[in-house]
Amino acid sequence: MIELSQVQKRFGENRVLQGVNLTIGSGTSMVIIGGSGTGKSVLLKCILGLVHPDSGTITLDGQDVTKADRDAFLARFGMLFQGGALFDSLRVWENVAFRLVRGANALPKAQAREIAIEKLRRVGLKPATADLFPAELSGGMQKRVGLARAIAAEPEIIFFDEPTTGLDPIMAGVINDLIREIVTEMGATAMTITHDMSSVRAIADNVAMLHGGVIRWTGPVSELDATPDPYVQQFIHGRAEGPIESVR
Repeated sequence: MIELSQVQKRFGENRVLQGVNLTIGSGTSMVIIGGSGTGKSVLLKCILGLVHPDSGTITLDGQDVTKADRDAFLARFGMLFQGGALFDSLRVWENVAFRLVRGANALPKAQAREIAIEKLRRVGLKPATADLFPAELSGGMQKRVGLARAIAAEPEIIFFDEPTTGLDPIMAGVINDLIREIVTEMGATAMTITHDMSSVRAIADNVAMLHGGVIRWTGPVSELDATPDPYVQQFIHGRAEGPIESVR
């Protein structure tokens, strides 16, 4: 279980997080929604320890994340980055197996390659893809490779940063379905940040809306459409008029 209590973070005069309270249950899929610049990525980075909150606490299974052994802590996580973030100079299988061949428990390259090919199969890519370079892949294939890398080490927790950005609606649907299937199969805890409502409905068990530096609403995805919260309603329906001011 991941718990955030009164988490605050500012950059100069910009108060990005102003007291975030959120609980992500073990084995559940939480999707954080909110407009651009509302602090979704900062929140994710705070959980991972890449950004240190100014105040508040973040715990994983009751342990303060700032006091955990960093290597052991990060080993529990997988991450699908917004832009894929593949290494151009490495072949596909080397990207997928990047974590597997490093650290104290590094695997032999032959074994890591086998695992990488199996994970590529899981995301619908043929073994022949393993020896290609990222530049030889379409955007959708690159996203699948990123997903294969995120699950290669069988993490307990997986973060997805705008998983469908830059994809056409059909490929976005494929990626959403893959994420849902894989998270369910693995029994992993998932946290996704997105503004794509099709992803929200496909991936989420629970939804939280971040706006104004706080969680304005959180609840099961089944209750999302019925909530009377005006911020949520404006966001999910894409209305120009409402309490959320557009940035011009």
